[in-house]
Amino acid sequence: MVCVAASDITAQLRILLVHPSARGLGLGRRLVRTCVEFARGAGYRRMELWTNDVLAAARQVYLSEGFTLQGQEPHHSFGADLIGQTYALDLAGRPGDVAGCRT
Repeated sequence: MVCVAASDITAQLRILLVHPSARGLGLGRRLVRTCVEFARGAGYRRMELWTNDVLAAARQVYLSEGFTLQGQEPHHSFGADLIGQTYALDLAGRPGDVAGCRT
């Protein structure tokens, strides 16, 4: 998993990958939560990510962690026609904020 700053207020989740032998153990959810907690603690107010609609398990993790679909657009990548999706999460003022987080 890679979490980078997209701007001074927006963190970007770039890559979430769990080895196939470890899938279904809740590791993806734990990784996303860790990244969200880091972003909150660092003072980011928003987190964004981009994925493809065919990645249903990952999409369920994002939705269950509070991300909402912001937009989608068809594209051709990896030898296939896909629907790219952008998700975002508002980090400011949510329960569980890390103490000292900028608001």
